[in-house]
Amino acid sequence: MSGAADTNRDGTTIPEFKQMMGHPQPLWMLFMSEFWERFAFYGIRWALVLYIVAQFHGGSPTGQAEANLTYGSYLALVYAVAIFGGYVADKVIGYQRSILTGAVFMAAGLFMITLPDPTIFKLGLSTIVVGNGLFKPNISTIVGKCYSAGDERRDSGFTIFYMGINAGAFLSPLLTSWLAENVFGTESMPAYKVVFMTAGIGMLISLVWFYVGRRQLQGIGAPVADQANRMRVIYVAIGAALCVPLVFSLLAVGGKNLQYVLTAMFIGLSAMLMVEGIREGAVARDKTIAMLLIFVFNIMFWMFFEQAGSSFTFLADNIVNRQFGDWTFPTGWFQSVNAVAIIIFAPIVAWVWVALAKVNANPSIPRKFGLGLIFNGLAFLLLMFALSSLINPADNKIPFWTLVAVYLIQSIGELCLSPIGLSMVTKLAPVKLVGLGMGGWFLSTGIGNNLSGIFASEVSGETGMTTTSALSGYTFGFWALTAAGLILLLAAPRVQKLMHGVK
Repeated sequence: MSGAADTNRDGTTIPEFKQMMGHPQPLWMLFMSEFWERFAFYGIRWALVLYIVAQFHGGSPTGQAEANLTYGSYLALVYAVAIFGGYVADKVIGYQRSILTGAVFMAAGLFMITLPDPTIFKLGLSTIVVGNGLFKPNISTIVGKCYSAGDERRDSGFTIFYMGINAGAFLSPLLTSWLAENVFGTESMPAYKVVFMTAGIGMLISLVWFYVGRRQLQGIGAPVADQANRMRVIYVAIGAALCVPLVFSLLAVGGKNLQYVLTAMFIGLSAMLMVEGIREGAVARDKTIAMLLIFVFNIMFWMFFEQAGSSFTFLADNIVNRQFGDWTFPTGWFQSVNAVAIIIFAPIVAWVWVALAKVNANPSIPRKFGLGLIFNGLAFLLLMFALSSLINPADNKIPFWTLVAVYLIQSIGELCLSPIGLSMVTKLAPVKLVGLGMGGWFLSTGIGNNLSGIFASEVSGETGMTTTSALSGYTFGFWALTAAGLILLLAAPRVQKLMHGVK
């Protein structure tokens, strides 16, 4: 139980929170705030590439490559901008105000993309990117600040928080797809505007929920004395608005050009974290090195995992048999499979980690990451098998169950990696730059997402995805992930040594 004597890694005292279901009460408020934000984010995920092809390319498969690149660049920037959001929270206006400001921008962007103009559409995506950068890393950081430095419930708390993410991710594709294809449109002509509007409403709910519920935090994440001036929030909002055109420019260039920018950002961030780590001493330096090494493998994981919103969407739409009698399984509903798997398996995986810890057999953080990469690779192995041996010659499609199984296998890998990664950053980042460290985690995820768009565009090629192009691309994915996972498993003891006892 968090008591008055408990402190964060930065030395601040943790209030004596009321406990609910074995965790600090604010965790559940943060859970629901993140639920609605992820409802908004994932509500549009299934529709973006399909909308781009339908609205801006007249439905031609030749638009798939550009749609994949746009999606990958958008997702990359969503996570990359988090490094600035973390810094703003650390140094300028505090975590709570950053979250609220970001929520306003995200809601505005979601309503902007309802307008069927290519320029306004990308400006809307850019506004979502800026808002997410202020929101996403900082709400995760607040979760960590609700637990003391040595609290063994921290990993479990982050896993519960991760279930909030996936509860929103589960419901939103089901609802938005149903509204778009059954209520306001048809399967052949979905009402994508309704998808984006529903997501915008979800984001407004998240904004109100956090605004009202932040009292439970009892000052955790509130601005410190030199950040209290409310004019700082106005300055940040103006600065964020000015950043929208810059993000728009990066979104426009996309692909490999954006990769150069993201790589430069990653190098700069790594240098800042290393300087602070060295300043704090040898132990902090080693922990920072270990964290940055994990970031590199995180890039590899998300490069292939995020095919879900790009090439897997076209795979589901064109190459997977979705017919059940007279009913066709909506393409958008595949996006909920991962979330269902996370909701089901997250408490099981969390229990497994706790049970193994009791017998001193809990895998180290590097080994968990290695397992995540291996599971991701196994999902691509299944796709290789399906595309080479299970194609129905009558319709040239693979069985429905294969793509469902791919999402399930990937989800196990995600649970070995993603919630553990959030917790890892709060333990390993230099004490004075935890928010920036969290931004670094999301930047590495963003780099992986941009690479996912580049990879997906290659899978689709110039004429659209075929079984041959999919098999070739996914075979590469299997070998790349398997090699990376094995390397990390072998290097795990050395990386763990750099962590100086962090588990």
